[in-house]
Amino acid sequence: MSFVLEHLQNNLWSGKFSHFPSDIMVHGISGRLGGASGKPYAALNMGLHVGDDPVKVLENRRRFLNALELKAEDVCSPQQVHGVSVHRVTVGDRGKGALDYASAIPETDALITNALGVPLLLCFADCVPLLFVDTEKGAIGLAHAGWKGTVGRIGVKTLDAMAQAFGTEPGKLLVGIGPSIGPECFDIGEDVAEKFREAFPEYHEKILSHQEGKTHADLWAANRLQLEEAGVAPENIECADKCTSCSHKWFFSYRADGGETGRLAAVMALKKY
Repeated sequence: MSFVLEHLQNNLWSGKFSHFPSDIMVHGISGRLGGASGKPYAALNMGLHVGDDPVKVLENRRRFLNALELKAEDVCSPQQVHGVSVHRVTVGDRGKGALDYASAIPETDALITNALGVPLLLCFADCVPLLFVDTEKGAIGLAHAGWKGTVGRIGVKTLDAMAQAFGTEPGKLLVGIGPSIGPECFDIGEDVAEKFREAFPEYHEKILSHQEGKTHADLWAANRLQLEEAGVAPENIECADKCTSCSHKWFFSYRADGGETGRLAAVMALKKY
């Protein structure tokens, strides 16, 4: 299993997990190249909520979705709030948040669906994209796990929601942990470190480390360990191991870009036959 960056067209790049089956679903994680946005959102900003010209954002979405052979106007996207709410997407949700932020699913940080041809889209700039595929039940999920969502176990809540809605079995679920801020770059204060200790008493020592007098958190490990604890097979979890802060010329990074920047997007859709 592996995560690779593929060149799609016209300097558009997309991250892809090799263990996800291409016969039933489409997925991609955008980079920052090949878009229409100007500084500080240059170039492929996918977020409608960060102050960029919405006309340029919609052009960026069309370019990326078209390269994945999807339609930008079909997207379902939420208003992300660093929470742990999970929304089940139906065919009736097609287009919500696609062309304007006001119509997006309110106060939601994870989407699940078994509806064919409805692309899920979430935005990121250091937070962790969590992608879920249930090949047996024909269902997918997509979650936004910043440190607050990680501590709140949004990954497990997404899994639980898929189990309740679709009968997903944790041991058969495929998971991808996308590009996000890595442990070397993610230093945190003691108040946040204590929240990790409280949330993960059994294995916080595998998440927190001390480097040059600062405490660092490994969001990749925190999400992987909580999902394994919930029953996901370790061999079914693939981590991109790409730090958005270290690689901010390829990906948007809130920290590395000084707090004003664009957003990459994780996109997933079940194929229509």
